[in-house]
Amino acid sequence: MRSADRRILLSLALAGALYGYSGMDKDEEWVAGRKNWWAFRKPVRTSPPASGGDAWIRTPVDAFVRAAQRQKGLTPSPEPPREALLRRVYLDLTGLPPTPAQAGQFLADRAPDAYERLVDRLLASPHYGERWATKWLDVVRYADTNGYEADAERPHAWRYRDWVVNAFNSDKPFDRFILEQIAGDELFPGDAAALIATGFHRAGPVHVVGGNQDVEMNRQEVLTEMTSAIGSTFLGLTIGCARCHNHKFDPIPQSDYYRLQAIFAATEGKDIPLASEDERRAYEKAKERHQARLKPVRDAIAAIEQPYRERLRAAKIEKLDPELAAALRVPKEKRTESEKRLAKDAEGQIKVSWDELVASLSEADRDRRAALRRQMHDIEYEAPEPPAAAFAVANADPSKPAPDTYILKVGNHKMKLDKVGPGLLRALDPPPVGEEAVGRRSALARWLASPGNPLTARVMVNRIWQLRMGQGLVATPNDYGLLGSRPALPQLLDWLAAEFVASGWSVKKMDRLILTSSAYRQTVAHDAAKAAIDPDNRFHWRANRRRLEAEFLRDSVLAAAGTLNPRLGGRPVRVPIEREIYDLIFTEGEPDNLWPVTREAGAHTRRSLYLLNKRTVRLPMLANFDQPDAMTSCPTRPNSTHALQALSLMNSEFMQQQAEAFAAQISRECGAAGRDCQIHAAFTRALARKPKPAEVRWTREYLAGGNRLADFCLVMFNRNEFAYLP
Repeated sequence: MRSADRRILLSLALAGALYGYSGMDKDEEWVAGRKNWWAFRKPVRTSPPASGGDAWIRTPVDAFVRAAQRQKGLTPSPEPPREALLRRVYLDLTGLPPTPAQAGQFLADRAPDAYERLVDRLLASPHYGERWATKWLDVVRYADTNGYEADAERPHAWRYRDWVVNAFNSDKPFDRFILEQIAGDELFPGDAAALIATGFHRAGPVHVVGGNQDVEMNRQEVLTEMTSAIGSTFLGLTIGCARCHNHKFDPIPQSDYYRLQAIFAATEGKDIPLASEDERRAYEKAKERHQARLKPVRDAIAAIEQPYRERLRAAKIEKLDPELAAALRVPKEKRTESEKRLAKDAEGQIKVSWDELVASLSEADRDRRAALRRQMHDIEYEAPEPPAAAFAVANADPSKPAPDTYILKVGNHKMKLDKVGPGLLRALDPPPVGEEAVGRRSALARWLASPGNPLTARVMVNRIWQLRMGQGLVATPNDYGLLGSRPALPQLLDWLAAEFVASGWSVKKMDRLILTSSAYRQTVAHDAAKAAIDPDNRFHWRANRRRLEAEFLRDSVLAAAGTLNPRLGGRPVRVPIEREIYDLIFTEGEPDNLWPVTREAGAHTRRSLYLLNKRTVRLPMLANFDQPDAMTSCPTRPNSTHALQALSLMNSEFMQQQAEAFAAQISRECGAAGRDCQIHAAFTRALARKPKPAEVRWTREYLAGGNRLADFCLVMFNRNEFAYLP
């Protein structure tokens, strides 16, 4: 940390009295003295350094990188082999390895611009949006369920996920991308896609429980989620720190936090119908027919259970504490408050669980009940799909003023201080926000999407750089404040931010600029002398060693095995989960109904993006390889190494099945051509390269020793080279 930064940090730390709220009249002065931080100043576009005839410099990006390297006494690394570069750029842009045909097409193309044209083809691929969506959804904390104890499903949330995929595929300008997510309902009325985009505000977890509720506290939790998401996603600031007190380090007073929260005061989450009236009527009729089919089966199950349930309940009542039993005998309408509490306790103790019930059944009744439940689940699976709706937000009642917003002492909704109106962060010199209920989010959206906002473009180009280069120019993508990392190449960051705006906020143009640079096209080879100068590779003298993210590791297995279902979009898919995981998570309820696996043929081998993302139930393979839990924004995934990863790749049922499918695939391809053909096919499909002579020899010996072709395919999936970008 520079000495100037230390002085700023020390001055803020000494200002302890300012941490708590001390009145809005003092906030302006406090902010004014602390807003000269680099990230709060508008990016300055400088000309790229002169190349000096350096052939390594292909793009302006390279000019900035090379100039910084020279100052540090560093030199860039050479390019990797074409096969390695091919595989890297495919995985980077689509999250999938190249097919043998795609690899052959590129390797046979010796034109000087072959690589640039390859990048253009991949930018046009429908899988490009899927790759980007995985990154974006990490940041916004997207999942298909609410989280917490109940973790109920959100039947229409997937449309926001698909909207994100389509937005990146169509290269929706990033300023429009912001406008639709923040205020699509206000700014683009009648646009169903823009309405779906507002699902951004509901992407995070929400605490939904039964029983008596503190409505005001629940509402405050929702507003906190909405407010904090703006800071982490678009501004790269930890504004949540100002919820309970003035931010200890950044110029964000507590009043600014609640002014920003006031923008959402009239905003409510709503599932807004997208289906026509005829479609909704047709659904209601189909639902009635479906319930009519279910009723006789459910009634038959209840008839079998009733006598057993009554006997078990009676036996439990006999064992109750006399005081509890007495309260239970009092009619509900005549119970005193004390008796109500006792009766509630008693009901919990005499409840008959499904396993107790099943254990008490006679063998004949158990078989009859099991057959009926199978019939019931078959009918349930055929339930009509609910009419389309947007998992969105809207203004509660546009005709009424927005609810009042107060600064809350230590964030407690019961401890209200001064009332505040809507506003933006004063450290960024924003425009005013009107008091009307409608239009507050529009003002926020326009400010975020403005070229004059010093943070928005910087934050996004840093995310693009991080995605392609393995680490951001700012190493803390969600924190540009005093405790965040300073940019390694500040002039490059500002140039990219200015170029991003000048290019029409095109993510694809920025991707192309980075991917066609020499800085991107370097080997990952380590160099001890260079590492001594720049151990964290902040000046990009080599490519960063990157392991495939969990989803793309699974997707690559499916692609190599030839089983991948590439269909885009749609409702989330439930794949089978390990029995041990099932038993660990689902502690209540009959096990044949808690995780209804999707029955559609081929659905289980769809891309991981489309698997049901349940916050409390993550597939072991994805969890083991650091898939985030979607409870908090994840700007940078951790990269752990532990034994469970090897066990997942070697022993899991999924990997065993895919190894068998891989073996069958290459056997079909080679027919009677023999072992060498199978070996070459396996390497080409898994690693996008030909095997080395030694690898051919070792594989022949391995298979000649009695090992199955499927075992060899499993070994290919477990190679370091398969799990890492080259």
